[in-house]
Amino acid sequence: MTPLIDPFARPISYLRVSVTDRCDFRCTYCMAEHMQFLPKKDLLTLEELDRLCSSFIRLGVQKLRITGGEPLVRRDILTFFRSISRHLDSGALKELTLTTNGSQLAKFAGDLAACGIRRVNVSLDTLDPAKFAEITRWGRLPQVLEGIEAARAAGLRVKINTVALKGFNEDELFPLLDWCAKEDHDLTFIEVMPMGEMGEELRLDQYWPLKDLRARLAERFTLTDLAERSGGPARYVRIEETGQKVGFITPLTHNFCESCNRVRVTCTGELYMCLGQEDMADLRAPLRASPGDEALEQAIRAAIARKPKGHDFDYSRQTVRGQVSRHMSHTGG
Repeated sequence: MTPLIDPFARPISYLRVSVTDRCDFRCTYCMAEHMQFLPKKDLLTLEELDRLCSSFIRLGVQKLRITGGEPLVRRDILTFFRSISRHLDSGALKELTLTTNGSQLAKFAGDLAACGIRRVNVSLDTLDPAKFAEITRWGRLPQVLEGIEAARAAGLRVKINTVALKGFNEDELFPLLDWCAKEDHDLTFIEVMPMGEMGEELRLDQYWPLKDLRARLAERFTLTDLAERSGGPARYVRIEETGQKVGFITPLTHNFCESCNRVRVTCTGELYMCLGQEDMADLRAPLRASPGDEALEQAIRAAIARKPKGHDFDYSRQTVRGQVSRHMSHTGG
């Protein structure tokens, strides 16, 4: 079968799928505190999610990342993981993984490992319990740390994803680094993106360019750029003094569009060819139109043919250009 190639000759080998818009946290940069969640009828069923992911895998996707909201709050989500893991067994899928807030990992880590998941990304922006409660609104840090420990005990490799927020976690740069070194977790910093304005919490006020963060690291440590990529947008450095690997996801100061190999599907079946653009394709209609997958695959191919060269995120003129109105939780990380 002809693989998915976009108009700029980039093979699409990485799919991120949101399985729910719901979450048990309300992180201030991700969603409003009193979110109106989608009615259940709008969401793809677990069987539909399986069909959709399987179609992408047939078309050449080799890495599948499950996101949300918080994917582990979706009812019966383990049945989806158990089913989709057949593509790992066949060799068609090289990696199945997920991004989580960690709140449910203590409950699910062992089962996830049994499904063939080898790595998880855990979103964690602070190690201060009071600040954690402030930024997540509903979250409790000890529960997340317990989940991370359970994941490690189950044999899962944990990568910590930290959103760099000016005035919030700037002072935790080195404590976070030290903690990850002690616990043997990888660490990736992410620039906050102009998505879904949160009223008084202006993105411009939160924006901490990672080039500044990296410069602060370089004052204390020797940083060596690494050529390796994990299939996603991160660029990595090794800290020579500790041997740690640290990633930087910089959609604003240094975008990574030229090598973009990924697309995103929302929990309602909307396919976004670019996180930073509004253009999307409805896959739910062809998915529900017939029990066969021919129409679905045609819709996927037609959408990939529209994948843009890149996004327009830009803070440089002290205004938020290229802002996207939907919340981050809508598209799934």
